[in-house]
This record gives sequence, structure tokens and C-alpha cells, in this order.
Amino acid sequence: MATPEHGIPALEVRDLNVYYERSHALQGVSLTLSRGVMSVVGRNGMGKTTLCKAIMGILPAASGSVAFRGWQTSGARPAEIARAGIGYVPQGRRLWRSLTVDEHLRLVATKGGAWTPERVYSIFPRLAERRQNGGAQLSGGEQQMLAIGRALLTNPKLLVMDEPTEGLAPVIVDQVAEMLVDLGQQGDIDVLVIEQNIGVACAVARDVAIMVNGRISRIIDAHVLAGDRDLQQTLLGVGRHAHDEIAPAAEPAASIPASSTKIYVSNPVAPTRWTPPVPVGLIEGAARTMTPVATIGSGRADPSDRRKTPSGGVVYVCGTLDTKGIELCFMRHILKGHGLNARLVDLSTTGKPSGAEIPPYVIAALHPRGAAGVFTGDRGSAVAGMTLAFEAWMKRQTDIAGLLAAGGSGGTAMVAPAFRVPAIGVPKLIVSTVASGNTAQYVGPADIIMMHSVADVQGINSITREVLGNAANALAGMVKARLVENPPAPAKPAIGLTMFGVTTPCVDAITSALSADYDCLVFHATGTGGRAMEKLVDSKLLDGVIDITTTELCDMVAGGVFAADETRFEAMIRSGRPYIGAAGALDMVNFNAPETVPERYRDRLFYRHNPQITLMRTTVEENVAIARFLGAKLNRMTGPVRFFLPEGGLSLLDAPGKPFWDPEADAALFKTLENVVQQNANRQLIRVKENINDPDFAQLVVRTFRSLHTQTPAARKGA
Repeated sequence: MATPEHGIPALEVRDLNVYYERSHALQGVSLTLSRGVMSVVGRNGMGKTTLCKAIMGILPAASGSVAFRGWQTSGARPAEIARAGIGYVPQGRRLWRSLTVDEHLRLVATKGGAWTPERVYSIFPRLAERRQNGGAQLSGGEQQMLAIGRALLTNPKLLVMDEPTEGLAPVIVDQVAEMLVDLGQQGDIDVLVIEQNIGVACAVARDVAIMVNGRISRIIDAHVLAGDRDLQQTLLGVGRHAHDEIAPAAEPAASIPASSTKIYVSNPVAPTRWTPPVPVGLIEGAARTMTPVATIGSGRADPSDRRKTPSGGVVYVCGTLDTKGIELCFMRHILKGHGLNARLVDLSTTGKPSGAEIPPYVIAALHPRGAAGVFTGDRGSAVAGMTLAFEAWMKRQTDIAGLLAAGGSGGTAMVAPAFRVPAIGVPKLIVSTVASGNTAQYVGPADIIMMHSVADVQGINSITREVLGNAANALAGMVKARLVENPPAPAKPAIGLTMFGVTTPCVDAITSALSADYDCLVFHATGTGGRAMEKLVDSKLLDGVIDITTTELCDMVAGGVFAADETRFEAMIRSGRPYIGAAGALDMVNFNAPETVPERYRDRLFYRHNPQITLMRTTVEENVAIARFLGAKLNRMTGPVRFFLPEGGLSLLDAPGKPFWDPEADAALFKTLENVVQQNANRQLIRVKENINDPDFAQLVVRTFRSLHTQTPAARKGA
């Protein structure tokens, strides 16, 4: 079969009809799987397994077509379909009782394929432990793992799975679901999952096809179906339980169209003269629902059912619905009143069903150990697991228009790492009981807005109504403002510079010289400033870096208040771009008011910068430690490196006659760097006679920067 052209669906089923003698099993089934994972759900007897067998050629089609990547499979034998690239995990596993696990896998493994028995064993370690056991000696879960592994070893392009989690223990269900999510993300294998477990079906796929009486009733967004128990009851007969959380008071995300009709057959079985009257219940149970099919390939319910919203993505309202459900729903209602597409993300760790569009198990599935890493039964480990899973989930989202959360210290800590993931400029707001204190641990290098809740986030009252309402309206304003087409700013490449008060003259001179050609973004070297600059480097929003003020390393080594962490410089290492740095303000450690200085430093040299900031001169020993850390980072950079060592002093305070002038300490810094850094034509330390704030020093930095960024903005535009 030829490689498909771009845009051809992985699987396209059109008007497929299949009969078992006189029984019309599939009645005009149509669906399209473009790429990724699609789930098909429905009650027993709706034709799901028949659909699988028809796709694989095991059952002949009376009419209609099945196309795999553009190839029409009609008339092909099952073996030909399998060789073309469709793997099949049948219901009931279908293993050979006499063959061992390893023999099963080696029998179907193909040389040179991406999937090998070793890779299967790495995904299912339990199989590795049981590799010498026969098929009849395995538990149901182990048999299912083996059936899936066997299918993967054919290195398919499309995997058809019929009830892969049927009869499995919850921990194995989580493992299978996690594997399906990973397959969908990797993009090498497309998957059609036939599944009765609504939770799994919605967690692994973006779109879910509903099968009713041998037809595809509709194709719906997985998040919509997962978050609406009433819709599940309507479409699939899934009942609501008394212990479910109260669903948000909002319009249903989807509903059965008014044009739906039921067809009743008074004699479901061909009658004879001895046939008794058919009970009404049997007639109702055998009724066939005729529902217009959603547009094939759209992957969504009928668009006319949806509220018209501005383009620009989704506003996610995040938190624990089991404790903050009323408050989160209140804010979501306000956002939807602004015409925004707002969805609830439930981060509850109780394991109970949720009324959110994105329920907890969808988030928990992205934990490295799957849902078992979140729903542990222990509150501490569960919260830690959900925090990790939520951050992983956020990294996969491409439709974020804004983020909003509300909670106490635990809820704030849970959402903050994920809120730091989206790019600078995406509105992010957290209403928190801890917002009036030190928020650095939550905000980090991101542009997160934190609003003090004043009263505890516990119900809607005269205070929380005002605060939560302001938060929701503020976020709505930010989101809608970003949708307005403003005149574009002048197209100048952006560069990041680090500055402290004691290196301001140097940075001012550099920005003055470069501002005509570059958008100069200056970051205050207070710990978060360096991290914020490196976040922009990772986001590819900076064309260059002039890291003049590396003082955050002093606080990291000596325990100051403006400390970097171990990740400092890692973004530049990852980027491979030119790096220009200097030993700016490496002569000082920062503390708050004098009484906050640790007792062990009481005999050191200090300078009172202002009533709230006290500076301490670094020693020879501290400078040696700083240089070793810095030198190791410079050695790992693959792009051109130019790091300046100003012998005339590292700051305004480190100059002849100034309080921090200490040539011996500076010399220890320079000598250690020269011993550690592996210098070559690409990586150079440059000693300069001047003080870092001397105009000649700034001019040298500017000339060096221009030499490493020889492609001017004008040249880039013409490229």
C-alpha cells in the first residue's frame, strides 16, 4: 500500500452495512479518524465488535466502504489488511494456551521495527516477570497486556482495540489508559478504541463516537461527554449516583437533537401462530433511535448546538471541585456571560465522579505512574501527585486563552506549577488566601497575577462574591483584549539583559547603543529576574542575551534573598545560541533589613543599600565556589561564549576607594574561572582593565554582541 498523502485520514468508514443472516448489525455506519485516538462507546449489542471485525475483514460488508490511509480494504483478506498496517486487539484476547509469553511476542516481532519485545516488556514489566509462563497461566490483566503487546509488535500504523480494559483491575486499567494517551501523543500509531468504560474512553481520546443500535448516533468532544453525567445517561444509559458532586449550573454541553425519532417494532422476533403478545417493555427496549449523524470528520457535536464564542481558545477554571465547586462555578458562570469558552478543570483527589468538563482522572492519567500515582488514599501524596500530573497536562494544551483558579495554600500550590507553563502574555490569575504574603514560590518567573481573597475561599458571601467576581471579570477583560487586533509593534528582535542597581550605568549604556536595532528587555537580577529571562529564552522569544549581572549566584552560594537556583544558565545551554555574560555584582550578597542577616555573618563587611536591603561583600572562598558553579555551566554551552572579567571592579561599590573594593577576592574569582572554563575559539573569558560601569566596557560588550549577531534586523526581514 502506498504511503498516504498529507491530509488523508488514517481510517474512513462510509455507510457501512453488515448483516448476520437477516439481522442488520451495522446500519450505515460512518466515521472518520484523521489522526490520534478515537473512542467508540455504546451499550452491549450495539455493534461495536462487529465494526472491528468489518474493519479487519473478518466479516464481509454488504455495502459501504472502509479506507485505511486512502486504501480501500473491500475484498481484502484479514491477513492482507494486517500486513498493510492495521493491528488488532480482539475482545477475549485470543491467545495460544501452549505458547509462553516470550514465544507469543517473538512469533510476531518484525526486524527493524520501532516496537520490539524489549520495548513491550518495558511498558508492561509484569510480562517480563512472566515471560516463561504459558498463555493459560496468565491472569486476565496479564493476558490483555500480552494481546496488546502482540499487536504492537506488528508495528502497525493503525491499532484497532476491542474492549481493551474489559475485566481488568483498576490499576491495570490505568496503565492501559496511560499507554493509549502516550501512543496518541507520539503520533506514530493511530488508535480506534472500542470501549465500554466511559472514563477510559474519554481520557484517552479527543473525540468519542456514540454507537446506538448499529449506527453512529453522534461524534462528540471527549471532555464534553466526560463532564456531563446527564448526557451520558441520555446517550448511553449511564446513571447518576447519589454521591456524585453537583454538576455546574450551566447549559448542557450537548443534547440530542429535536429531530431524533424512535422506531418501534411490534414484533421484534418473527411471530408464529403460537407466539404470545409481546410485552411493552420488550418493544421499548428493542426500539431503534434515528438521530442525524454529526458531520463526519468534524470530530465534534453539531456546531449549531454550541454557544457562539470569540475565537482564541479556552479559558480554564481550575481547582478542587469537591471543596471549591461553588466558587469555581460562580467564576465560570461570569466568564461564560462574557461569551468566553470557559471549562472547569477538577483537581480533586478523592476519586469521586466529577461534573467538570475536564474531570480528575483525565488529569491524573498524565502522572508518570498513571492515576495510581494520584489517587493514593493519602492526602499528602495525592496532592503532590495531582500537582505533577496537572503540570504535565498543561504542557499538552494548545488552546489556552486564559487560566483562573481559586483556593487556599494547598490549592494555590497545586495549580501554580502548571500556571507557570504557558507563555508570557497568556492571562493567568489565582485568587488565594496566601496572596498577601510572599508569593515568589507560586509566581516564580511567570506573569501570574495573584489576588488576595480577603476572606477564606469557602462559599459565596458578601466578600467572596466581590473578590471572585472581580477576578473573573478581570480575566475576561484580559482574554478579550488579546483578541482585539492591535497595530503590530515595530518588528525588532528582542534581547534580554540582567541589571542591578550597582550595574545600572553599564546596562543603560548598552541599551542606548542597541535600542535602535533591538527591543531591549531588562530583567532585575533578584532570583526571579534571571529565571524570567531564561523562560523567555526557552520560549524562543529572545534573539540574544547580555547577561551582565550574574549576582544571583552570590545569594545562591551564601544564602541571600535574591538567589538563583541550580537551573541558572540551563536555558542558554539548551538553546545553543550565543551567550554574552559578565561578572556583574558578583561582589555582593543580598539580605533584607540588618536584623535579618544570619548570626554567622555578623563580623562581615556590610553596606546598607536602603532600609530594606543590606549588602554583604563576598569573600575569596565564596568567589571560588561561585566560579566553579559558573565555569561548569559555561563549559556546557555549545554556542559562542564571551564572558567578561572587569579587573577594575564588579560594581559601583567595587572600585578603588569604594566600600567593596577587594582585588584579592576578585582575583580569586577570575583565576578559578580561568582554571575551570575550557577555553577555545568558541568559548572565551575576556579580562578587561576597566570597571564594569566604565563607558569603554559597555562599548566593548556592544561590539562583541554585534559581532556574534552579524545578521542585522534588516537582513532578517529580507531573508
